[in-house]
Order: sequence, then structure tokens, then C-alpha cells
Amino acid sequence: MRFTRKDWEDAEERQLNPYASKSAHTLGRLHSETPHATRSCFARDRDRIFHSRCFRRLEYKTQVFVNGIADHYRTRLTHTMEMTAVGRTLARTLSANEDLTECICLAHDLGHSPFGHEGEHILNTLMEAHGGFDHNLQSLRCIETLESPYPTFTGLNLSWEVRAGLLKHEAHKPNATLDGHPIGPFQSLEAQIADIADDMTYQAHDVDDGLEAGIMTLEKLQSTRFWNHAAKKIHQLYPNANEEQKNRATIRTMIELQVADVIEQARIRLDQYQPTSVRAVMEAPERIICFSDEMKVMLDEFTKFMFTNLYYHSTVKETTSQRVEWMRRLFLYYIENPHHLGSKAQQQIKTEGLHRSVCDYVAGCTDRFALLECEKYGLLYD
Repeated sequence: MRFTRKDWEDAEERQLNPYASKSAHTLGRLHSETPHATRSCFARDRDRIFHSRCFRRLEYKTQVFVNGIADHYRTRLTHTMEMTAVGRTLARTLSANEDLTECICLAHDLGHSPFGHEGEHILNTLMEAHGGFDHNLQSLRCIETLESPYPTFTGLNLSWEVRAGLLKHEAHKPNATLDGHPIGPFQSLEAQIADIADDMTYQAHDVDDGLEAGIMTLEKLQSTRFWNHAAKKIHQLYPNANEEQKNRATIRTMIELQVADVIEQARIRLDQYQPTSVRAVMEAPERIICFSDEMKVMLDEFTKFMFTNLYYHSTVKETTSQRVEWMRRLFLYYIENPHHLGSKAQQQIKTEGLHRSVCDYVAGCTDRFALLECEKYGLLYD
């Protein structure tokens, strides 16, 4: 029996809650296309993201530890995959659209610069007089403009709901719209899920990488309420496990505790506000997807701990700062020597201007390609 796109759409109507985004009710694409025979619009969007070059480059972009210094550390790609798994779980449990949630999760870091958040910061500084740089907006730029493999339109031509889901920092602005349609004051449930999945995932896997690197220690972690809360559960369940097994299980439990907390809070708010449409979710008195006050306090404390003991640790900061400085030199080198940009970037200068074209090119670099370019042009001096 052949399963068609219409079958998928009918299944969504039966299985998803009224507040979920339905593929049959999509606000469409910028460029008109014939719907696919056997895939919903969001399933088609997911596959386009998977096949994009900007998605593949995430494999060689830094999460916390510079890519290439060890095989077990997370990269932007593995972070994205772990975040997507959490997002799917939340969407499935709340009967939201799992395919749309997956798309937003997969696309959320497509525009991220090399060398993590420090790389993003320096690009924003370099672009201060030319419109700035924000990796969320750059992710949208990637799928709308920079990634263009199709012969009849520019970009990946993803559905409106996916594109709107990447604008989490824009949605709260008064009267914010995309293609004339409101994107706030809150986002769709699927976009809210993707946003919180990002937060709950990186905290846990950064601890794992910190322990692997020997920068984070069990003694330090035991000074935090959140770690102790998760570790206590594991000790009760597995009192005879060795230290590594207990640590890994505790890290998994950190995610599970957050997932359970978010689901409980979402159900409370859904029962309270009874949204009957996507628009009702976006116009609710408060976000539907959020942490409880108790969990938020613990997570805020833990975030401060992570900045002090991992993100700003001298080993991480020195390694990242050196590479970010090289990236800064590369940006300025391209400004002075635009003929050394890739051919597409050189052509783009005519329509986008020199600084934005260089910014797009540098933001699209993987860590290793940026370093190879710096080496080629003699920029790796102290």
C-alpha cells in the first residue's frame, strides 16, 4: 500500500493536538513548488537540511573544545543531533509536530561561526558598522540565500514555519513578522521546544566533555545542587557502579530531569490556557514551554558554575582566544584581498557588499579550513 503526502496530513490531523503546527496548514514557501507526492512539507524540509553543505560543515565546527584536538568532544554537529533527539521526545510527548521540531533543531546552528561563541562575538565586533552578526539570523540567511543548489530558486525554500522557528531573538520584538505573518510575541510550540532543547542539551554534554578533558572534576561538580540532585538518584539506583558509569548516568539524568520538568510545566500551561491553534500558543499570556521556578534556579546556578569552571577556564579560553585572533586576521585579510575569497563569495560582493560577503565566507568556514587559510596567507604569527 502506497503512503501518500495526504495520508501523512490526515494522520497529523488525527494524532496531533489542535495547537500543533500541521503540514496541511503551512503558510507555504517563498517560491511556489508542487507538493511532494509522499512526504509532508516538513519532512521534505528536513531532508533538504540534511543534504545541505552548511549542515555537513557543522561536523568540523567547535562546540566548546576546538575541533580536532580529541575524537570524543562534541562538535556543532553532534550537539545538533543530541539536541534534536531531545526536541523530538518533547514534541512526541506533547503531541506537537515532530517533523517541524526536528527541522528547527537541525537548522538552528547552520549559520554558526567557527570557534564557538567567541568566534561569533568577534565577527559581530568586526561587523559592528555593517549590520552586525548573529548566528540565528545567519542560519536563516544560510537557508534563504547562501545555500542555493536548486535551479529555479535561491536558497533551500523551506516552509515558513521552519524559517520562523529560527528567529527566537526576533519574535519578542513588537509587531515582528516574517513575510507579513506575525512570529510572536511567543513562537510556535515546536519552536519553543527546539529552543529549550538547545539549552538543556548543551549543559549536560559540556559537563561530559569537561570531565573527558580533565578540566571539570567531580569535586567541583559536587558543589552544585543540580549535579548532586541527579547524582543522588543514580547512586540509589546503581550503588555498585564504578565512578565513570555513575558520572555518565548522572549526565543522562540531568537531561531526563529537565525533560520531565518541561513536560510537567507545559501540561500545566496547556491545561490553563487551552490553546486551540498555533496562533493561540503564540499569543498566550506566557511561554508554554519553560522550566519550573525551582528547576530554573538550579539551572541558573549551574550555568554560572559552568562559565567559571569550564567556558572561562584558562585552558579553554587560551586555546579558543588564539584561534579566534587568527580568524580575526583572516577576516581583515579578505577585506584587503577579496580576490582570495571563493568564487561565489567574490561574485556576491556585487550584490551584498564587501563586508557582508567576507562575513558570510568566514562564518561558513570550518575550524580546520579557517586555520588552513591562515597558514596559507601567513597569519599564524604570535
